Amino acid sequence: MSQFQSQSRRDFLKATAVSAAGLGLAAAAPAKLFGADKTPPFKISLAEWSFHKALQQKKMDHLDFPKTAKEDFGIDAVEYVNQFFMDKAKDQAYLTELKKRCDDLGVTSVLIMCDNPGQLGDPNEAGRIKAAESHYQWVDAAKFLGCHSIRVNARSDTKLSPEEQAKLVTDGLRRVSEYGAKNDIGVIVENHGGLSSHGDWLTGIIKAVGLPNCGTLPDLGNFYEYDRYQGVTDMMPFAKGVSAKSYDFDEQGNETKIDYPRMMKIVLAAGYHGRVGIEYEGTRLSEPDGVRATKKLLERILAEESA
Repeated sequence: MSQFQSQSRRDFLKATAVSAAGLGLAAAAPAKLFGADKTPPFKISLAEWSFHKALQQKKMDHLDFPKTAKEDFGIDAVEYVNQFFMDKAKDQAYLTELKKRCDDLGVTSVLIMCDNPGQLGDPNEAGRIKAAESHYQWVDAAKFLGCHSIRVNARSDTKLSPEEQAKLVTDGLRRVSEYGAKNDIGVIVENHGGLSSHGDWLTGIIKAVGLPNCGTLPDLGNFYEYDRYQGVTDMMPFAKGVSAKSYDFDEQGNETKIDYPRMMKIVLAAGYHGRVGIEYEGTRLSEPDGVRATKKLLERILAEESA
């Protein structure tokens, strides 16, 4: 039995109850949330999207990303974006080389963010099935690389009602999640624009799928019409990862759009102690400097929580 299959229905219902508690959970939580053995409240990873400009401009090669993370930033865990090795999902030689580089460096592969394999909420059933099946190769690649999950998008025809879109996305997401469960791989959904950036809508879909390996990847920044702190609170009970989006920083090193101490209290209050992936998306600082600034801020929060 896989690690995901072994999770009981009681655990799932407990997560649902925690979600319903809303923002009050974070407000009531103690400031110090870590084990008696002083293990870190969370661990830092690095999302490849932080270097999307360098990768798109061919100034960085995907195979060198683990080395950059470890040697330039001292980060030992990476989160891939499939856009940067789109044609390599079934290239065993390529994946073997990537895995070897990670192993040699002592770098953990955390997840693969999957874009462009089709809409999981396609109104056409054949299209929806095709979209789901196009994710299978990334589940296989994630398994080989040692990742715990793939990240997918919850998208459908925006002309349909939110309820209709939810029903269609639920069907497509369940198909991918069932395949992921067979391979002990999580299938997690990010708030990535549209209805998926509404925490209540997205968590309703996760509940409807009802599979332990199907969860969320809360992105601290990808909220537009929906309150970001409420959104993260909604999503955290189902989180199998957290994306630490950042844009810019003030002179004190604080993120200018996101209250990081407040956010991380919400994250930790949900009982999450996994990887928090740096995803710098700003324009004022260079990509390397943006990553360093985000890492410094997270390290400051770690020190405060672990004091």
